[in-house]
Amino acid sequence: MTDRRLALFDMDRTLVRKDTATLLTRYRRETGQAELMDTLRVGYWVLQYGLGIADAEGIAKKVLKGYRGVPEAQLFADGLACFDAYVFEHISEHARRAVRRHQSAGDFVAIVTSSTRYTTEPIARELGVECFACSELEVDGAGCLTGRHIAPLCYGPGKLERVQKVLEVSGTALESAVFYSDSVTDLPLLERVGTPIVVNPDFRLRRIARQRAWRVEHW
Repeated sequence: MTDRRLALFDMDRTLVRKDTATLLTRYRRETGQAELMDTLRVGYWVLQYGLGIADAEGIAKKVLKGYRGVPEAQLFADGLACFDAYVFEHISEHARRAVRRHQSAGDFVAIVTSSTRYTTEPIARELGVECFACSELEVDGAGCLTGRHIAPLCYGPGKLERVQKVLEVSGTALESAVFYSDSVTDLPLLERVGTPIVVNPDFRLRRIARQRAWRVEHW
């Protein structure tokens, strides 16, 4: 390990003020790829996620069934178009400054999110972040989605597991890392880093942060 510090950022409702899954569903509906019921389902699932009661594996299976056979190239295109149309405006200026501050300090900056690379890559590129850990989808030999994800999802304990690859790439240690997050679902990782910073917290994480005297910021 080196003396270089790792700075980890959650994405939805941390770097971005909105949930990118909701924004992507909005884009897909407006382009005729999704229906109103899809929007309602995603809204319900996002609510469960925010409350920390989501069955992430079950939700992933339901969502991904509808993507079976879809070319991965289409997801990259949709993610980029959604970023331009809806996501860019919701990137917090506080988040931009925090990322730049860590970059200027020589820290290794990475995004760690339960979202997929199709919505994560445009945001990482916009912020100049070269490394990220996210939920990965299975793609067949023809370049199409199989309708399954690659375990583990980057959610809850799975996010901690996914971060291990970031540690290998960066040569850093969690004990000296800083992690910015809004969600109680990130508690497994927040508890492992040296400096947990709570941003726009949900009510459960706000209570925990108060009890443990963690820093709270509002972006």
